[in-house]
Amino acid sequence: MRKVAVILGTRPEAIKCAPVIRALADDPRFSPLVLSTGQHRQMLDETLAAFGISADVDLGVMTDKQTLSQVTHRALSGLAGPLTDAGVEAVMVHGDTATTLAGGLAGFHHQIPVVHIEAGLRSGNLYSPFPEEANRRLVAQISELHLAPTPGNYANLIREGINESKIVVTGNTVIDALRWASGQAVDYGHPSLEDLDDDPRRVILASAHRRESWSMLHEIGAAIRDIATDEAVRIVVPLHRNPVVRKAMLAEIDGLPNVDIVDPLPYVSFCRLMLRSDIILSDSSGAEEEGPALGKPTLVLRDITERPEAVAAGTARLVGRTRARVTAEVKGLLHDPDLYARMSTAANPYGDGKATDRVVGALAHFFGDGPAVMPFVPGSRILPAPELVASVA
Repeated sequence: MRKVAVILGTRPEAIKCAPVIRALADDPRFSPLVLSTGQHRQMLDETLAAFGISADVDLGVMTDKQTLSQVTHRALSGLAGPLTDAGVEAVMVHGDTATTLAGGLAGFHHQIPVVHIEAGLRSGNLYSPFPEEANRRLVAQISELHLAPTPGNYANLIREGINESKIVVTGNTVIDALRWASGQAVDYGHPSLEDLDDDPRRVILASAHRRESWSMLHEIGAAIRDIATDEAVRIVVPLHRNPVVRKAMLAEIDGLPNVDIVDPLPYVSFCRLMLRSDIILSDSSGAEEEGPALGKPTLVLRDITERPEAVAAGTARLVGRTRARVTAEVKGLLHDPDLYARMSTAANPYGDGKATDRVVGALAHFFGDGPAVMPFVPGSRILPAPELVASVA
């Protein structure tokens, strides 16, 4: 049985790694060792618990007002002991966070093969998003197995000189997590949303939190205020806990009668909220993937993205962050039935709900314990949206 260290620290990593951890635990060939840096404390713990997972080692690296360098240093230092003592044969990291970079370096320093889940995403701008774009490029240089979600991600890695034998196109495990979450019977996770199913208004799910968005949060908030002048819409804003985000957004949207401001929701409740929504307006990378999978037109509060597939497919649009542009794009979508229909029926480019099987299969093949994996081919939604809605009603 091969011991595989799965290193994570943020809520998105927990969501996307959870199906893999569960599958590794069920596979007699593997034994997962879950190492948490605790980069996102409360949201990370809540998400792992929802999947019935607990960390084997928790480093608890976060302290108040520390820098990116300090976070990375503490994570890298803390991982040395578990990787040395545990007989680990592979290190799995996901995506592009400080935890990802520290985990990849820790594996490399101990000469343990690094397996990169969600490999090959590129915006083309080293500083956008910051520091994520640099993190994922750096981890690519020390990874032995690159698990790319899409053919476009595969092409990015090939252009950078990665040997094709080290790349497998798996689809994105976030779709597997979404499929699981859609089958859980839960409420919306906040008292103010209890009447949401009976509300005839169109629901807009809006959020913004990225560091690159901070200087424009007042513009985004003002756009939400303008959109809320339409009494036929209801806007739900799960507000990030970061005080910079909260101060800027609340200054613009607090007290509006048809805007529900809630704390970040538990993952499964958030999935239900996405299902109920008519439009998703967000700078979240998860929303860029989950919205298209659910047939929800997704307006991305960014100027560039490392996830261009949904934009190319027509189910997502880059709308920037200025008040005028964001307001116009949302109102255009609300009042153009043909545009809405086109965006809500475009094919999902990110997964078919079987990415986890491909990830585990690719890992087994890497060790010579299984056959090569047939790559993911984009083109279908995981389930028709009405079925998903019914499954959580």
